[in-house]
Amino acid sequence: MVVLLLMSVFFSAQKKADIIIHNAKIYTVNSNFNVAQSMAINNGKIVAIGKTSDILKKYQSKNIQNLEGKVVFPGFIDAHCHFTGYATDKWKCELWGTKSWNEVISRMTEYSKNAPMEWLYGRSWDQNDWPVKEFPDKEKLDELFPNRPVYLKRIDGHAAIANQKALDIAGINLHTKINGGEIEQKNGKLTGILIDNAMTLVERHLPQISDEMAINYFAELQKECFSYGLTSLHDCGITEHTLSLLEKSQAQNVLKMKVFALLEDNPDYYEKWTKKGRYTNGNITIGGFKVYSDGALGSRGACLIHDYSDKKGWRGFLLSDQEHFRTLAKKLKNSNLQMCTHAIGDSANRTILKIYGEVLGGKNDRRWRIEHAQVVDKNDFGLFGKYSVIPSVQPTHATSDMYWAEERLGKERLKYSYAYEDLLKQNGWLPLGTDFPVEEISPFKTFLAAVARKDARNFPANGFQKENALTREQAIRGMTIWAAKAAFQENEIGSLEVGKSADFIILNQDLMTIPETEILNTKVLEAFSNGKKVY
Repeated sequence: MVVLLLMSVFFSAQKKADIIIHNAKIYTVNSNFNVAQSMAINNGKIVAIGKTSDILKKYQSKNIQNLEGKVVFPGFIDAHCHFTGYATDKWKCELWGTKSWNEVISRMTEYSKNAPMEWLYGRSWDQNDWPVKEFPDKEKLDELFPNRPVYLKRIDGHAAIANQKALDIAGINLHTKINGGEIEQKNGKLTGILIDNAMTLVERHLPQISDEMAINYFAELQKECFSYGLTSLHDCGITEHTLSLLEKSQAQNVLKMKVFALLEDNPDYYEKWTKKGRYTNGNITIGGFKVYSDGALGSRGACLIHDYSDKKGWRGFLLSDQEHFRTLAKKLKNSNLQMCTHAIGDSANRTILKIYGEVLGGKNDRRWRIEHAQVVDKNDFGLFGKYSVIPSVQPTHATSDMYWAEERLGKERLKYSYAYEDLLKQNGWLPLGTDFPVEEISPFKTFLAAVARKDARNFPANGFQKENALTREQAIRGMTIWAAKAAFQENEIGSLEVGKSADFIILNQDLMTIPETEILNTKVLEAFSNGKKVY
């Protein structure tokens, strides 16, 4: 009787939890990178974390999971991607991995037989993967599809090829000019190649999918993201209409992903959103604007200080004049919104860093970002620290571009490109992402590229510019707490600590200890968001 009474007192003294995880190896990613054994979760939040004996003594639950030593990390956060854009591109022909222009033609021919629209739209070809690493021309597309418009976007989203039918619909001819873009001509003829702002002339005529179809695609892509351990992401450059679709998807209980979104650079939005400021609805947050200063290195649209090494007399270009960026920066200074600017080339990075510096004036906690920061002049790295500008980088860009980047830049400039360790030193933290669909979604490829500077082929053997590799701890922080910090969300997500959302993943192996050659064999066994299993 006394024993039963004592047991009753013991259990009544215990606090209730929805879930207790124990006998695990939990990387908390707190300030000390502590490892715990157990955590208790209630109402979607972590209420306790520490030793198994302590947690089981203080908490009781109907759902107690013994992980038998398995590894737990905070849910991964992709600090730069295009979630909604990629999702709504799902109706298009996938050209990722094509090894020649002929293979592109073959895929488009097959796709055309059952294409859901009159327009034939393909995405993600890359001439740098082909034997002849030059832009194609539209001749074969004109021959095969004289009466159907064709538009094929390059992998980086900064160049495309259109057939004559599409060019005619867009009103593009030999005399068409556009600022911040290029309409390629050769021998007095249009090749069909459109770079950066020139692409908009065709894209305004592309068909749009229905809202219902878009929401279905959100769900499909969300499932893939969860399978890779992503529980949150930064969607860079969305419209107000896309925001409404995200909110509708969330209201229908379809969208469970945490989305921090940046609005596109649309002058119609500035006055409204600088007054409105940061906005949150459930798991969706609008935190600032995504701006493009230049194009991409692969399509030679990145704006460089000196000529491209493989194209004399050509330095790329800014997509808008400097005053555009300065005006927007001044508007955003008086709001709580972030300015996040795409800058690839060293000239673009210098331009944006100096404009940020003019407006911000010195050290600050505004967390304005430069997205990519791929090529930085050796004299400009210090500006990131001087003005507290956050470089938001994507490690797999380095391992994708390493095969041809030296051709574009030469050896000297390449030393200061994809320089993640050098960039990390400026502010002491560095958010990491993928830029999917420009790169693959997998955070494990991000991790491998960051710490080993190698790709899936384990190339190069010694790592690409290994002096700029990150440590494993830095890479994990970049994929979790530092990514959260880049969105002012470090007090809510990004680490496993009391009071934070229970966003965590269970892996089949330990990223902190396995050999580099095993990193890409890592699998997500389960993923949780707000304490609920989503994968």
